[in-house]
Amino acid sequence: MVSVSELCCIVESGFFPLSCDCTVNEDGSLRIKVYDSASGRIELLINGVSPEQLTSVRDISNLIGELRTEMRAGRRAFASGL
Repeated sequence: MVSVSELCCIVESGFFPLSCDCTVNEDGSLRIKVYDSASGRIELLINGVSPEQLTSVRDISNLIGELRTEMRAGRRAFASGL
């Protein structure tokens, strides 16, 4: 089992070169914010992620992959709307 602090460290390192803040809400869920530190532009903000299913590095890696896919899909959707 991975501790919540370790989980957040892994998540935060998974979005380089973007910056990422992973914090724990009062209810124990996670808030993940991915942003460009130079411009401050937020690329992804997700709240209420349950850490209960993130029990291994593989689970965390899969989450990061899914979130990266969501970010790419959002960019494509935005670009196609121009």
